[in-house]
Amino acid sequence: MTPKKKRNIRIIILVVVVLIVVARVILPYVVLTYLNKTLADMKGYRGHVEDVDIALVRGAYTIDSIYLNKVDTVHNRETPFFAAKAIDLSVEWKALFHGSIVGELIFERPMVRFTKDKVEPKQIRNDSSGFKQLLDDFMPLEVNRVEVNDAQLQYKDEFSKPKVDISLTHAYALAKNLRNSYDSTALLPASLALHADLYEGKLSVNARLNPLADEPTFDVNAELKNTNLVKLNEFFQAYAKIDVNKGRFGLYIEVAAKQGKFTGYVKPLIQDLDVLGKEDRKDNVFQKLWEGVVGTVGTIFKNQSKDQIATKVEFKGNLKNPDTNVWTAIYNVLENAFIQALQPSIDREINIASVDTKKEEKKNFLQKIFGKKDDKDKKEDEKKEKNKKKS
Repeated sequence: MTPKKKRNIRIIILVVVVLIVVARVILPYVVLTYLNKTLADMKGYRGHVEDVDIALVRGAYTIDSIYLNKVDTVHNRETPFFAAKAIDLSVEWKALFHGSIVGELIFERPMVRFTKDKVEPKQIRNDSSGFKQLLDDFMPLEVNRVEVNDAQLQYKDEFSKPKVDISLTHAYALAKNLRNSYDSTALLPASLALHADLYEGKLSVNARLNPLADEPTFDVNAELKNTNLVKLNEFFQAYAKIDVNKGRFGLYIEVAAKQGKFTGYVKPLIQDLDVLGKEDRKDNVFQKLWEGVVGTVGTIFKNQSKDQIATKVEFKGNLKNPDTNVWTAIYNVLENAFIQALQPSIDREINIASVDTKKEEKKNFLQKIFGKKDDKDKKEDEKKEKNKKKS
């Protein structure tokens, strides 16, 4: 190789190195400017990113200290909606080894707050869609993996009396294979696991799903154990006008869906419920009367041997027209109150294979009296009516 060629190669290498260094220096500023401009242009929101760090080697960038506030256009008042210590956006290498170029998101200590407004009953849905649009703007790739560390989910109602402020804390969530970049032959290739704290209680959700199916296809188990109802007293006072002096709450859910149909059950459990006590002395006579009614209902529907209130509501139907039978709920409450107490755990009887079962539902006593008649019953009634006219 001639000295001239060697010199040209050195120059090319030097130019490439300089370009990489310049890009590494300038790129964070360019990305930061773009992100803050995107946040400034969001209708109904105002936000800011403190800093951006670029990691070219692993194809990633990290957003440092971001917040997004809702803006009241009438009073120009800002309400916190989302914040995070950091968000890492990168290429998912596991999917890359399977031939898919997709991304992953990692949230560190995020906070999402839903605030109830007087004239915005659909605000939570609107906030969620706005947040999804924001992530789509920030992440150029389709997201296949999401991890959330130490999250907090809040709900606030500034207009209730008393004001309501409840939170789901220390949440960890991991969603994998959302774009089916591997395990493509599986019926439910994606997974979601979530764990969180709710006022001394523990929430856990485990799900298998197919986000790319034409119709919702999933198998979900969820349970909430041992939540202290006393710590939710602001919520009960605002919306139910009662004081809870003692009680623990649990909730167990299994649901599966495919081909437009779903089946499952929900099983709430309340233990050691007490809505009357010495703490109620300052309540007026109407407040005491309402709490007395609630306390009496709790006593009637309570399994005396285990001091718990529980029921199990089974449901199934079409996702376009879900039909949860209220009479089944009432019957199960009465049955559990006087016959048996439900075990505080998931029954593990619902899965993706359960959705296609076509067993004829047996009607309980209340359903026979008050429930709506199905097509078979209507035909039998019409047949009887015709026979009466003939006779």
